[in-house]
Amino acid sequence: MKGVLLVNLGSPESPTAKDVKPYLDEFLMDERVIDVPNWLRNIIVRGIILRTRPKKSAAAYAKIWWKEGSPLVVISERFTEKVQKQTTMPVALGMRYGTMTIQKALQELQNKGVDEVLLVPLYPHYAMSSFETVVVKTMEVQQAHFPEMNLTTLPAFYKNEGFIKVLSERIKEGLEGFDYDHVLFSYHGIPERHIRKSDPTRFHCKIDGSCCNTNSVAHNTCYRHQCFETTKKVQAYLGLPDDKISNSFQSRLPNDPWLKPYTDFEFVRLAEEGKKNLAVITPAFVSDCLETLEEIAMEGKEQFQEAGGGQYRHIACLNDGDAWVEVMAKWVNDWEKEGVLPV
Repeated sequence: MKGVLLVNLGSPESPTAKDVKPYLDEFLMDERVIDVPNWLRNIIVRGIILRTRPKKSAAAYAKIWWKEGSPLVVISERFTEKVQKQTTMPVALGMRYGTMTIQKALQELQNKGVDEVLLVPLYPHYAMSSFETVVVKTMEVQQAHFPEMNLTTLPAFYKNEGFIKVLSERIKEGLEGFDYDHVLFSYHGIPERHIRKSDPTRFHCKIDGSCCNTNSVAHNTCYRHQCFETTKKVQAYLGLPDDKISNSFQSRLPNDPWLKPYTDFEFVRLAEEGKKNLAVITPAFVSDCLETLEEIAMEGKEQFQEAGGGQYRHIACLNDGDAWVEVMAKWVNDWEKEGVLPV
């Protein structure tokens, strides 16, 4: 029997330092998030970051927390319920980090008789710190606890026609009534070395002005290329002028080169260049979360306006919108009936 496992990032149990600390520990101790030797990662995470970050992060979570709980979890649960209504297969939700574990989700599917699982990492783009870690973790759990299960992974859908259409329509809706000067596509940042590590050719990805536009097998696992492709396809769909859009990357750790340009720097640059009305979309996320609701919608607005900008609009993620649910339902139903995966 076939079933579907949706996996998102995860969340602390509550917006308190007590609950944020173990969540951050699990997240930052992931070797695909901070990819240094374990002894050094221990020093960085447990010796430095976790001494101060939980309290700061808890305060940020408190600003965006819903009465129902973590926005990312609540949205993901609503999305799962809606997808379930449009397929005959069991659909379960797991989180890469936190207490809503992948193991619990696979157990839920097994209890319903599922022995063939479509794994859906809820990330449009391939990155070792998001898409890849979900796949690797799920495979580890499956091999250790559910060896009779077969896993198939839905590929990164950054350029899929259905995804581009629903994302574009979401942006179009978000821009209604807003006389924008600029639309900033802000993607989650990753260290530059992750791009090179994910390059199977070991030579193509130079992170310059040409490699992302030169065809290569490396693009199958190149986060930077895939982000740029999403923007290009949305731009073409909506007919956005070249001089009114740009890309940036948010959420970085210090003391390491991450993908540029940095979103917070772009807020200042765009304001100083005279852009008065700015719209920001975060296409690396399908569900609104701390990084979109606090970092972009709140801090971003403050940074832009303090630098001289005017009106600021954060465009929400796809979340549990009906059109996005229909796209996902089509993907999983095509897999169930024909064994076909989206491209």
